[in-house]
Amino acid sequence: MAKRTASAVWEGTLREGKGTVKLGSGAFEGQYSFASRFEEGTGTNPEELIGAAHAGCFSMALAAGLTKAGFKPTRISTNASVSLEKVGEGFKITMIELNTEGEVPGIDEPTFLEHAETAKKNCPVSQALAGTEIKLNAKLVNS
Repeated sequence: MAKRTASAVWEGTLREGKGTVKLGSGAFEGQYSFASRFEEGTGTNPEELIGAAHAGCFSMALAAGLTKAGFKPTRISTNASVSLEKVGEGFKITMIELNTEGEVPGIDEPTFLEHAETAKKNCPVSQALAGTEIKLNAKLVNS
């Protein structure tokens, strides 16, 4: 099966240092710093990258489940909000909130919500993050 890679380099002390993260595919490379992680500084951070991974994985898992059940999703849009909080002497990702909207012709809302809950439990990134509370807000937005 596939093995994906990424790398990070940190130079300097925690507060004054700076880092670079890079995806093995070359699709993204970006700067990160203490300010971009714990304040509102410019650059990315590990939590933002986890959020992107989780939103992408969940959206694909939901589309897969719907398709397997005989539905043809037009669009699944998911935003992930990753909460990093001080806990004791360190920091912890305390919650990930997935906000998703689905355009799925021919489905009713209870069925859509059931598939969304299944995708939340079963997508590989959700499983990898099982030690963190994952909250799901799902909405069917068919026109």
